[in-house]
Amino acid sequence: MKFKLLLVLCLISNSVFTQELAFSQKEITVNQFIDGTLLIPNDTEKPNLAIIIAGSGPTDRNGNQNLLKNNSLKKLAEGLSAKGIATFRYDKRIVKQIRKGNVDMSIRFDDFITDAISVLKYFDTSETYNNIYIIGHSQGSLVGIAAAKEGADGFISLAGAGKPIDEVIIDQITNTAPMFTEDTKRVFSIMKEGKTTSDFPQALSSIFNLEVQPFMMSWMQYNPQEEISTLETPILIINGTKDLQVSVDEANLLNKANTNSIIKIIDNMNHILVPIEGDTLENSKSYNESKRVISEELIQSIIAFIKSNNH
Repeated sequence: MKFKLLLVLCLISNSVFTQELAFSQKEITVNQFIDGTLLIPNDTEKPNLAIIIAGSGPTDRNGNQNLLKNNSLKKLAEGLSAKGIATFRYDKRIVKQIRKGNVDMSIRFDDFITDAISVLKYFDTSETYNNIYIIGHSQGSLVGIAAAKEGADGFISLAGAGKPIDEVIIDQITNTAPMFTEDTKRVFSIMKEGKTTSDFPQALSSIFNLEVQPFMMSWMQYNPQEEISTLETPILIINGTKDLQVSVDEANLLNKANTNSIIKIIDNMNHILVPIEGDTLENSKSYNESKRVISEELIQSIIAFIKSNNH
C-alpha cells in the first residue's frame, strides 16, 4: 500500500515537473502603460503567438479583479503555451494606475484599443513568431477586433458581445431588473447626444456614475458587428452555453456579420471559461474559485484554429 502511494505521488510530481518545463516565462514592459507576462514554449523554434486581452473593469493579466480571483486568463495562457503556442497577457492600463494610486479619469475606450495595437506592434517587429493572433475576452473581444485590423494574422473572440454596450446593458437590465428599463433607455439616449446626466435611479449608479459616463459614451461609439464585418483575417468566435453575461445569441450576431468567421459553442462553459455542471449559484460562485480547471475543449478549439491557419 505504501509503495502504491509513493508511486502515485511520484507520478503526480513528474506530471507537474513536466508541465513546468513545457514553457518558460518572461516579464515584459511594452510601454509606460503596459506590463505583461510572456510564455514561450521550450520546444518550438518559431512559435505562433496569442495576445490575450482581458475583459471589462480593472481586470489584470490573469483575469482577476480585486475581489474576484479565478485566474481564467492565466489558465488559458498556460494551457495554450503547454501545447506549443506562445502567449502574452497583460494588465489593463487602469490596473497599473490603481496599483500606483493614480487613476486617470480621462481614460477612454479608445485607449484600450491603442494599448492592444501597441502590444501587437511590439511583437510584430520582433520577427520571433510565426503568426500572431489576438484573443479578446468579453470587452476585450471588441478591443481585439479593432486592434486585429492593424496586422494580426487571426482573431479569436471569447464571450464577446455582438451588440453595442448600451444595447447589451438595456437587455441585461430588462432581464434582471425590468422596473429600471425605461430609465436605462432614457439615460443612454441622453448620452448618445454626447451629454452627461445625474438624473438616474440610485440603483443604476454603478452603471451611470458621472465619472463613468464619458468612458461609456466612448465605448458606445463601437458596434461589434460593424467592426468585425471589415476584419479580413481568419476569425474564430467562441461562446459557452452557461455564460451568465454574454449569451450564445451574441456570438451568432458576430458570426453572421463576417463570412470569414467560424463559430464554436462549448456546452456548459461559462463566462470565465470553466465547465459548469450545476445551477446558477455554482456558476456565480465559480468567479471567485481559482481551483477550477479551464475548459479543455476551449484550449483544443483554439489550437485547432491556429493550426488550420498556419502559414
